[in-house]
Amino acid sequence: MVISYANPIFHIRYLKLESFVWNIIIRANVHNVSPARRHSPISVYLRMRHHCVTPDFHTFPFLLPSFDNPIHLPLGQRIHAQILLFGLDKDPFVRTSLVNMYSSCGDLASARRVFDESASKDLPAWNSVVNAYARAGSIDVARKLFDEMPERNVVSWSCLINGYVMCGRNREALELFREMQSPKPNEAFVRPNEFTMSTVLSACGRLGALEQGKWVHAYIDKHRVEIDIVLGTALIDMYAKCGSLERAKVVFDALGAKKDVKAYSAMICCLAMYGLTEECFQLFSEMTTSDNINPNSVTFVGVLGACVHRGLINEAKSYFAMMTERFGITPSIQHYGCMVDLYGRAGLIEEAESFIASMPMEPDVFIWGSLLSGSRVVGDIKTCEAALKRLIELDPLNSGAYVLLSNVYAKTGRWIDVKRIRHEMEVKGIKKVPGCSSVELDGVIHEFVVGDESQEDGERTYAMLDEIMQRLREAGYVSDTKEVLRDLDEEGKAMALSYHSEKLAVAFCLMKTRPGTPVRIIKNLRICRDCHLVMKMISKLFGREIVVRDCNRFHHFRDGSCSCRDYW
Repeated sequence: MVISYANPIFHIRYLKLESFVWNIIIRANVHNVSPARRHSPISVYLRMRHHCVTPDFHTFPFLLPSFDNPIHLPLGQRIHAQILLFGLDKDPFVRTSLVNMYSSCGDLASARRVFDESASKDLPAWNSVVNAYARAGSIDVARKLFDEMPERNVVSWSCLINGYVMCGRNREALELFREMQSPKPNEAFVRPNEFTMSTVLSACGRLGALEQGKWVHAYIDKHRVEIDIVLGTALIDMYAKCGSLERAKVVFDALGAKKDVKAYSAMICCLAMYGLTEECFQLFSEMTTSDNINPNSVTFVGVLGACVHRGLINEAKSYFAMMTERFGITPSIQHYGCMVDLYGRAGLIEEAESFIASMPMEPDVFIWGSLLSGSRVVGDIKTCEAALKRLIELDPLNSGAYVLLSNVYAKTGRWIDVKRIRHEMEVKGIKKVPGCSSVELDGVIHEFVVGDESQEDGERTYAMLDEIMQRLREAGYVSDTKEVLRDLDEEGKAMALSYHSEKLAVAFCLMKTRPGTPVRIIKNLRICRDCHLVMKMISKLFGREIVVRDCNRFHHFRDGSCSCRDYW
């Protein structure tokens, strides 16, 4: 008998099929997510029951994956009742599917209850509940369960590593990966798979841990793990985020005919972050013409981002129109945000406000933040205050919004207003995110925060920085005290600027590495103009290539100039 997936039921409506055939039809409809699918999996199940066919222990594991959203929870609970009705709740495959269903629907308590009530917990059940807590952000609970597991496989390790990355605890993700490579005496060695490696590479990229990322790449090559499009894209992203664009390009080129829209989009976004706008546009053209690959929304985020980093308004307008007119892509909030950011940086505040008014969706935090940031650049306090008000309505505890407005007041000498903003932050319990910079040396990540002398070789680092600043002053450096947003005298402002975290990081690297060694710094906030000037001068005076990744983009300093062309 031939069963058509497009309309499997009505061709056979009068036949009482065995449960295994109905199971095949249910599974086919679960995996067939195209718009042409005419029957939902639950409708197939109901039809099965209408024909008085009794479900078996395969039916529900095939059906339950179709409930993967909180809105599906009531239906999932009814199916759970059906499972109990037919006495299939003791089957381990069914119970694991229930745990997955409840966690996918956001009901972690029910997922845990199903797991705890299991008489015999097999490995898939353990993996399922660990993954449920990890995906929900309860990573410490997930780790506790992981440590209690009687045995682990690659899925166990991968779920927890991915959970740490999702929670932003990237160091712990790498520590867990190292633990995976060194099993305990009575524990079997587990070889990581492609998903494990791509997750570890993501952690390396976020930390800027280039040496560890290179080690992972070497491990992939040594064990002949196939670099498919997912792993290749992860390698491109890791190398680019770690400040090694050349290696990212090598991986991209090596993908050859396997390159798809994801690989192209990753590379385009990387080039945009580095300010290589022409290369970004050229690659976009190659993608859409030579390889005939249609871009997606991520591709256009990268292209528009490249326009933002160079202030190319006309080009951005052209690409924005191209999205819908040529490729039929509906712009998302991210695309609108890029345009608002572009207008704001160019000082075109009225155009930015008009663009926001024309949006088909409600502006979010990113939109108002872009307007606030842009109006801050041109000193438009009225627009700053209006944008801040809307931002606070959406995100009352957004410290960045308060800090941006405080900075505008400080730059215009309105110190009373600065104190008012800071008092308001204090009353609401809102704390400013401290500036932090990190560098990786010999596989170890070192972090630097202003005023923190507890760092390894802290006294020597400060002494080295003082020596560097003295050499810069002899070469003509004058501190840009407009960047100091506190009510201090000129000497105090100059002193405050001297110990920014990225300056401490570069001093540490110059002290610890050989002459000519590139320096790569990860900064959690936007680099200030004074630090930008200092990095340019250091790159020339000390003959060092310096790469700084701040929260906005990459700055590649070489021989006294920066890749951003002083526009960021």
